[in-house]
Amino acid sequence: MKNKYIALAACALISFTGCKKFIDVNQDPNRPAEVKESLILAPVEAAISQNITAAGNSNLAVVLQQYMQVIALNQVPPNFGTYLMYHQDMDGDWYNFYPQVLNNLVILNKKAEADGNANYAAIAKVLTAYTLGAATDVWGDVPYSKGFTGISNLTPTYDSQESIYTQIQTLLDGAIADIAKKSTVVPAGDDYYYTGDMDKWKRAAYTLKARYYMHLTKAPGHTAATQAQLALTALENGMTSNDDDMKMPFSGAAGAENPWQQNFLPGSTLVLASTFVEGFKTRNDPRKIKMVAPAAETGLYTGRQIGADDIGSLESYSLGGSFYASTSSNNYLLNYSEALFLKAEATLIISGATAAQPVYLLAVRSHMSKLSIAETDIVAYLATRGTLTSANAEQLIIEEKVIANFLTMENYNDWRRTGYPALTKVKNALSEIPRRVLYPQSEIVPNPQPQQSAKLTDRVWWDAQ
Repeated sequence: MKNKYIALAACALISFTGCKKFIDVNQDPNRPAEVKESLILAPVEAAISQNITAAGNSNLAVVLQQYMQVIALNQVPPNFGTYLMYHQDMDGDWYNFYPQVLNNLVILNKKAEADGNANYAAIAKVLTAYTLGAATDVWGDVPYSKGFTGISNLTPTYDSQESIYTQIQTLLDGAIADIAKKSTVVPAGDDYYYTGDMDKWKRAAYTLKARYYMHLTKAPGHTAATQAQLALTALENGMTSNDDDMKMPFSGAAGAENPWQQNFLPGSTLVLASTFVEGFKTRNDPRKIKMVAPAAETGLYTGRQIGADDIGSLESYSLGGSFYASTSSNNYLLNYSEALFLKAEATLIISGATAAQPVYLLAVRSHMSKLSIAETDIVAYLATRGTLTSANAEQLIIEEKVIANFLTMENYNDWRRTGYPALTKVKNALSEIPRRVLYPQSEIVPNPQPQQSAKLTDRVWWDAQ
C-alpha cells in the first residue's frame, strides 16, 4: 500500500553495516555504520502503524478482525473468516514483527543508551513492550531474550509467554526510569505519535503496564484481585484525557492515507461484518454514523454474514466509517478510553459494580466525546445501557471497551480473556473460533521449535479455561 511513511521505512529500516572511514575503499560510504536515533525511530513508528496494527503487507490485523466478526471477506468460504489458515499465511507478519520492527527497536535502544539519549531509549522500550506484547498474545511463546544476537545464534529457543510478560513489565519500568532522567535530547518530528512529549510517553507506559497486568487476571499462578490492584496502581500515573491517545496521524494526501482506509479498498473485498453492524442497530448506538459507512448502493447500514455461500455486490455492504477509516483518519494504537475501561474492570474486581459504575460511564463518555457525539445522545444512550450489576458488569464494560478499541488487536485478547463480546462460530466454520494464530512457515523451516505444532484452537498460556 502506498504511504509516505512506508517509503521512509523502506529507506531507513536497513542493515546497519558500512564504513568506519569515508575513504576506506572496502566500505560503501552510502551505507553508514551509524544511523542517528531519529532516522530509526520514524520508520519504526510508521511500520508499527502500517504493518503491526493494520494489515500492511500481511494478514494478522485483518484476520483478528474476522475472528471478532467485525470484518468480513466478500468471498465464498473457506477463507480466513471461516478459520482457514496455513502456516505460510503468517510469514509476512513474522517478518514485520521481528526483522522490521523488534530488531530495529533493539538497535535503537542500544544506540540511545550508548549515546546517553535516554528519551529515545525510553520510547524504544515502550514500543518494544507494545510490539512484543502483540506478538506473544497471538503466538504464545516467542523468541526474545536470545532472538537478537545476530549470526551467533540463528536458531534461538523461544521464551515462555510467562517470561515474556515479565520482560514486558521490565521494559516499561525501564522506559519510565529513562524518562525520569530528563535528557535534553528530545525527539520532534521523527516521533509521529507524540512529537517528543515525554510526559505523554510516560502516561502511555503506565497505561500499557495496566493493560498487561489485566491480561493475567485468569493466568495460571495469578489472581484477578492481585492483577487488578497492580493495574489500578499503574493507572494512577496513566492517561488522563483523549489528548493522551497514542496515534499515527495521516494527512489523507496521495501516498499518506490511513492504512485502514486502504484495507477497505475494493481489491481487498473486505467489508464490515453483519455481527458488528447489527450491534449498532440493536443498541441504537449514535456512534454508528461515525464508525460505519452506509452501503454505497443502498444507503443502508448493512454488514456481510461471514461464511455466506454467495458473493454479494461490494457496494451493497458497509465499510468503515469516517472517523476511523477515511483517508485522513488517525490510526489509534492505544487510547485513553481503554485506560478508563481497564480502571472500570479493575475496580469491579476489587470493589464491585457500584464502585465501577462512574468509571464505566466516564469511559463510554470519553469515546463518544472523541467522536463528537451530542450530549443529549450520550445521555440517552447511557440510559438505555442501564446500570452495572454483579451479573452484567463485566459484559457491559467489555462490550463498550470493544467499541472504543475498534480495529485493534486488544479486542481479541479481551474476548479470549472474558468471553465478551459473546460470539458463536460463523457459518461454514472449519473449527471452533481460533484462540491463536499459527507459527509462520518461514520460521518453522530454519528454526524448528516444539511450540510450532500449536493448532488454531490451542490456548496461549494466559488464556486459561
